[in-house]
Amino acid sequence: MLKEAVLGILSEKEISELYGAFDQIGNIIIIRIPDSLSSKKKTIGETLLQKVKTAKSVFYQSSPVEGDFRIRNLELLAGEDNTETEYKEHGCRFRVDVQKAFFSPRLSTERERIANMINDGEIVINMFGGIGMFSIIAAKKKKCVVYNIDINPYAIELCKKSISLNKLKGRVETIIGDAPKIIEERLVDKGDRILMLLPERSDEFLGSAIKATKSRGIIHYYSHQHANKRQDAIELSKQHFLQVTPVKSEIIGGRMVRPVGPHYYQTVVDVKILK
Repeated sequence: MLKEAVLGILSEKEISELYGAFDQIGNIIIIRIPDSLSSKKKTIGETLLQKVKTAKSVFYQSSPVEGDFRIRNLELLAGEDNTETEYKEHGCRFRVDVQKAFFSPRLSTERERIANMINDGEIVINMFGGIGMFSIIAAKKKKCVVYNIDINPYAIELCKKSISLNKLKGRVETIIGDAPKIIEERLVDKGDRILMLLPERSDEFLGSAIKATKSRGIIHYYSHQHANKRQDAIELSKQHFLQVTPVKSEIIGGRMVRPVGPHYYQTVVDVKILK
């Protein structure tokens, strides 16, 4: 925990203003620091580097994840100026560049859940696949074909590197491009299962996801919901999906994936599409 690492370095008041945790991805640490402590960020970074023996770099996240490539600005606070590392999860190895492509270690449980739901022989379309975390873990566990689509060419290159690092039961095919266009050209009615891992824009791309789904195929629809309680967020996400879907749908599950802010949650609804 970040607050424990800086005990004795910052005052009690300053520690109370800090965010509670940091992300470690391979040998890289990424931290967020409130504006009130910006003058102390170098000290915080150097302290973390000393205390976390497996870390080689500490970066400060100076912007939110944004844009079509879903990237963020990072500022080196301590250690090596290198944003590429190797990350291990669920028996898989991944090449990650925290500057050039989106990645979150906080989706580990959801990645395993999806992989366990997939059946051998399925065709899975990962519409916003990024560096291929969901795709490769699925193909490691199951004899499936996963189309890993992303508009960010750096993410696709990293996905290709990671495919070569792992022995897979299934197959991952990488495709650079805009997901709706790729679906229209190649993947209409092809998917047994569709992943929509862009929660802030899911409504915008739902039509393309439905177009890609076979009759009685599954869509995993991610969204962000404001709610006082986690369970309320799940129910709200289910209600929202039923309001926006243009086709007959059967909700077969749903869960809170992670909190993303005070009373603000990332959720997923698992839906069977009935064409």
